Amino acid sequence: MIPIVSIVGKSNSGKTTLIEKVIPELNRRGYKVATVKHDVHGFNVDREGKDSWRHKIAGAHTTIISSPQKIAIVRDVEQDLPLDDLRGRFISDVDIIISEGYKKDRHPKIEVCRKDTHEELLCSKKDILIAVASDKEFDVGVPCIDIDDVEGIVDIIEDRFLKKKRKSSIILRVNGKNIVLKPFIKDMMIRSITGMISVLKDCEDPKEVEIRISS
Repeated sequence: MIPIVSIVGKSNSGKTTLIEKVIPELNRRGYKVATVKHDVHGFNVDREGKDSWRHKIAGAHTTIISSPQKIAIVRDVEQDLPLDDLRGRFISDVDIIISEGYKKDRHPKIEVCRKDTHEELLCSKKDILIAVASDKEFDVGVPCIDIDDVEGIVDIIEDRFLKKKRKSSIILRVNGKNIVLKPFIKDMMIRSITGMISVLKDCEDPKEVEIRISS
């Protein structure tokens, strides 16, 4: 399952700036990153008058804008979706998801706090706080990293969530739902599938395998 780490903090604490620095460092280390931005106020990514905007205004539940370089999906939802749902329904083929916001979600968090804007932290260890990125010291039982020490912050993310993942992992989704697998089932499936694929021409060393079965 793709790990999720949320970058949280109060307004103007520097969450986006930190994420802008963390992404290229993760990329430099060979990881593919997806990001999720939480906006409780709503947003509009389409431009009024464009064809896709007209499709949506006409009543389309889902509109996809597709090009050879990227796609965008504009879809109606009935509620604010938790990170688990967003991961399961929309995100694949990445090593980690970095979210901005979601301080009440159940996933691990790194809180950004700068002394010229805020004095107290929003989260504690009971909120699954794993580190603080700040220009002041906090003694809250988790590592407190200098806010400009991007490599140090990424070291924590890599050690906690990515080095283990690189050992071997498998995701099984049936009818759009992630299926929880026991460890011995995971190992059996990984060995069986990679073993069969490795005998195929040009597939001797499979690093990543994707299989979709429809009936």
